[in-house]
Amino acid sequence: MSEKQFTYQPSQWVPFRDKEVIDRVAAIKREDMEKHPNPDYKIKVVPDASVEHYMIADMVKRLKESSDNHKKVVMILPNPVTTYRYVARLCNALDIDCHNLYAFAMDEYADQDGNIAPENWPQGFTYAMMNNFYYELDEKLRPEKSHFVGLSNKNINDYSKMISDAGEADIVYAGPGWTGHLAFIEPDAPEFQGSLDEWKQMGARVCTLSPFTLAQNSLHGAFGLSGNLAAVPPKAATIGPRDVIAAKYRHDTHAITIHGTSSAWQRFTTRLVLHGPVSPRIPESIMQTVPTSVFVSETIAKNIEPDWVNEY
Repeated sequence: MSEKQFTYQPSQWVPFRDKEVIDRVAAIKREDMEKHPNPDYKIKVVPDASVEHYMIADMVKRLKESSDNHKKVVMILPNPVTTYRYVARLCNALDIDCHNLYAFAMDEYADQDGNIAPENWPQGFTYAMMNNFYYELDEKLRPEKSHFVGLSNKNINDYSKMISDAGEADIVYAGPGWTGHLAFIEPDAPEFQGSLDEWKQMGARVCTLSPFTLAQNSLHGAFGLSGNLAAVPPKAATIGPRDVIAAKYRHDTHAITIHGTSSAWQRFTTRLVLHGPVSPRIPESIMQTVPTSVFVSETIAKNIEPDWVNEY
C-alpha cells in the first residue's frame, strides 16, 4: 500500500490562503508572465539592469513635458533612493524646470501609538524623498518646498483630500511587498477591512504592519540588512486604495532580490499580484483593473523551482 501524500493548508498567518490559486500562480512560467486578459494592464519582462531605468525615464519624461508646457504634474512616490538621485541629476543636466511638480510620499513609518515619523528621521521615506530628490535638484529648478508633501500627524486625516485637491495623481510609482501590499496597505491590517467595494473607497490612514513586512524591511539597508525585526516600526501611515485607483496612470516595478542575489521573496508575490484574483487580500492586485505599466525583472520572472544546491 502506498503512503498517503503529505498535504497541508497554508499557515493561519499567511494573508492569502487559497491553495488552488497559490498553486496555479506559482506554476506560471517565465514565457507566460506577460499574458493578461486586460490590454490596459501591460506587463513587460526586462533585464535586471534596466528595470530602474524605466522608472527614471518615465519620471524625467513627465518632468520634461511639465517644464516645456508649464503644466502641473502630480506624482505619488515610493522610496527608491538611488532612483531619485539619478532623476535629479538628469533634470539638472538638462535644465528641466520642476516648479510645477507636486510630489506626495506614498507612505511613512509610525510608532506603536500611530505617531508618524518626522521628516528628519534618516530611515524615513519623507527624509529619503527630500534628501535624495528635492535637495538634489538645483535650487533654480526646485519647486516650492510645500509642493513636496510627506505624511504627518497633522495631515494624515486630510492626505487623500490633498491629493484630490491637487487634481489627483498623474502617476503612481509602486511595487509589491511580501504580503502583496501596495504602499503599506496591508491585506490583514484591521484598519483596511471591508468588502472589495468598501475597500476601494478607503483613503490614507495609519495601519498596523504585517509581521511579514517587518521581516521584509528588516533586510533593507536602512535597517542594517540584518533581520533585526525590532528595528522596523510596528505601524505606518499610507495612502489608500482610493488614491491609487483615482490616479491617471500607474507604473509598477517588480525587481526586489536579496541584496542582488537570485533569492527573491518577490518571485511568488509578483505572480500572485499579477495573475491572482483582485482582492483586498492581495492589495496590489487592484492595479489589474486600471491602466498600468508593469516592469518585471528577469530574476523575478524566473520559474519557481526547488534548488537543493544553494538552499538559502
